[in-house]
Amino acid sequence: MFDSGSRRRLPAGLHAVVALLACIGLIAAAPAPAHAASPVLQRIKEAGAIRIAHRESSVPFSFVADGKPVGYAVDLCLRVADAVRAALKQPNLKVEWVPVTPANRIPAIVDGKADLECGSTTNNRERREQVAFTIPHYIAGSRMLVKTASNIHKWSDLKGKTAVSTTGTTPLTVLRTLNEGNAMQLKIVEAKDHAEAFRMVEQGKADAFVMDDVLLYGLRANAGKPADYAITGDLLTIEPYAIMLPKHDAEFKKLVDQTLINAIYDQDTQKLYRKWFQSPIPPRGVNLDIPMSYLLRDSFKFPSDKVAD
Repeated sequence: MFDSGSRRRLPAGLHAVVALLACIGLIAAAPAPAHAASPVLQRIKEAGAIRIAHRESSVPFSFVADGKPVGYAVDLCLRVADAVRAALKQPNLKVEWVPVTPANRIPAIVDGKADLECGSTTNNRERREQVAFTIPHYIAGSRMLVKTASNIHKWSDLKGKTAVSTTGTTPLTVLRTLNEGNAMQLKIVEAKDHAEAFRMVEQGKADAFVMDDVLLYGLRANAGKPADYAITGDLLTIEPYAIMLPKHDAEFKKLVDQTLINAIYDQDTQKLYRKWFQSPIPPRGVNLDIPMSYLLRDSFKFPSDKVAD
């Protein structure tokens, strides 16, 4: 292989021959920069910033405390930001925060308003038609939050009552399926976010809030009187949460996937789990005290972005 020094010593007439051989692949060309094949990394490099979409009330994954985004998923996304800084050799790369809701989180990625979405988003077949997902960082299941005094314990107890869920979420779709043909005579209402849905139960405007169990535990823990609320009902679904990113950018996805895999094998993800699920968290210093499920532990043994739909 010719290095730059030997090329300079070549007779002038041979420079054209070397160039021709390089073009047809007989001499290896210099490797392209790590970001050359990635539109997302190229945009980040040019902008000097990575844009991270976050939620405002998805405790403990992604929420706002003391005026800034925090949470388990947010911390994992900050690990990705560090990996991007290293790949682009831009130690001063900034993070720009983009607030999103369940209704606009997918368009934020599809339309290029954010490079990553760090919240409590389920990786499923329908969403993969529009966006990509990395390694799951949590596995939840859909249940319901009710008032303790309501005597609602199982799904059949909801018959003829009002149930709320959040716009753009998997549990809302499952709730509608449960009531197909008005089988349970449910009145189903939509809330713009989890905080609004919780308030509807709190104020008696809905009998149950159907959502992923871990989010319900987070909302209950931060309520004024947690004992007034219960999370009940058998699991309706299994929800693998994962960071969402743009589709059709294999180079960027490879970087994100490897960052998450490294975090799992280095036990960094497990430490973050203990920080956000088994220790006091802001804003009120509540400990959710949710042990890691066997499903999540097993998934960490062989990290993969492949999930069952």
